Amino acid sequence: MYGSLDISTSALVAHRTRLDVISANIANKDTILNADGEYEPFQRRVAMLAAGDPSRGREAGVHVAEIQLDDSELMMKYEPGSPYANADGYVGYPNINTVVEQMNAMEASRSYEANIAAIEATKSMMSVALQIMG
Repeated sequence: MYGSLDISTSALVAHRTRLDVISANIANKDTILNADGEYEPFQRRVAMLAAGDPSRGREAGVHVAEIQLDDSELMMKYEPGSPYANADGYVGYPNINTVVEQMNAMEASRSYEANIAAIEATKSMMSVALQIMG
């Protein structure tokens, strides 16, 4: 039974990381400058999940294998007065769709909630098993 707790725990960690990545995308949807103040639009990030739990050396579970940069094209906005505009007067902004990010956040939070429910069910079964044994 401890295996099922470990599997659900690994999923909680993975989905928390996924939610962190999604919230960073939403927070930076209008960011066009890097930390040095140079023009470099924020790139959307995507958490890639994979099977297994390498932190515990187990094949069961899930983990964030990597956080990839989405290299989709920039969303161009017409701002001819901007110092960051190209020759045609367009400024490139991160191609982050808030609705898509919110849907991804809802999916991740529902998965998180499902794993909490699985943990609670496992704990309940363990408690009943201990009562039967005792």
